[in-house]
Amino acid sequence: METALYGPGGFFLRPEGPAGHFRTSVHASPLFAGAVARLLAEVAAELGTDDVAVVDMGAGRGELLSGVLSAVPAGLRVRAYAVERAAPPEGLDPRVSWVAEPPAGVRGLLFANEWLDNVPVDVAERDGSGTDRYVEVAPDGTERLGAPVAGADAAWLARWWPLREPGERAEIGRSRDEAWARAAGTLAAGLAVAVDYAHTAGARPPFGTLTGFRAGREVPPVPDGTCDITAHVALDACAAASGGAGAGRAGAGGAEAVGGTGSAGGAEAGGTGPVSGTGSAGGTEAVGGTPADAPSPGRSGLLPYGTRLVTQREALRRLGVSGGRPPIETARTDPAGYVRALARAGQAAELTARGGLGDFTWLLQRVPGEGYCPA
Repeated sequence: METALYGPGGFFLRPEGPAGHFRTSVHASPLFAGAVARLLAEVAAELGTDDVAVVDMGAGRGELLSGVLSAVPAGLRVRAYAVERAAPPEGLDPRVSWVAEPPAGVRGLLFANEWLDNVPVDVAERDGSGTDRYVEVAPDGTERLGAPVAGADAAWLARWWPLREPGERAEIGRSRDEAWARAAGTLAAGLAVAVDYAHTAGARPPFGTLTGFRAGREVPPVPDGTCDITAHVALDACAAASGGAGAGRAGAGGAEAVGGTGSAGGAEAGGTGPVSGTGSAGGTEAVGGTPADAPSPGRSGLLPYGTRLVTQREALRRLGVSGGRPPIETARTDPAGYVRALARAGQAAELTARGGLGDFTWLLQRVPGEGYCPA
């Protein structure tokens, strides 16, 4: 998976970039970048500063950062970092620093939109004797069962995704846990957000989620560099892994209740999601809390202090993005404004739709630091 995605000729290094193959929330509407810009402004206010950093993990071609920089309020100085293994695109906004690793010690917002689902994972399958084995795959996609899962991988399965019956599969998320903990740990203070299609303990898919995408279509996950290879993320495990490096620094106890998770239906549509107790901007309700449409947390119990999981639908609504139609009277008093508002409502509806982008999950983790006073 690592070579197919990031090696020579790998999928994410191809010149057309991810946008040439699938549509994410970033590509669906500028309303998404606007919501992230409002979240960044909230974090800056909580930090008590007008000089803040935004770090985009898996930045693609820099589309999200370009949109955020265009939408931040006047007077807010933003240092933008695009973390990406591909080369920077032509015409990149000169305010964006293109880096291979997230900068250490910054204060602000770290945002990972559909990054963790492409962090390579091993796949395990329970065989007929009840032994969990690694699934080995050839370059043409042919599979066979390999050695028994052992060590830290076996411990991860036992805690987060135990297999019960022969033929059941799991993606071993330990590499994603470690990647998220490293990324969130680079913040000196602020908010770390991961947005992805996800699941939690108690609601794991019995046969895994590994699949491929090419040119907008779901395809077999053949590791030959011609398609995206992706799997849903156990975001509850990621949250627990980074609890000591990020939000968990606030202290033990007082853990906040888990919200909900979402999964994408049909072809990959992209999406992101935040969890936080940040203050409101522009009159919108603060992002955080347990959404009314959230499923039960299952065996995950409580997450580390300062950590929440919510659906993208809930997160964006609390950041001022909803699919409500403009008043019909506006069509008579301001026809052009009505058409623009109607277009925005349609875009918002796509970003928050059930069964689509709205079901993505946002993991939000506060990273306490000097001067950080969450509302």
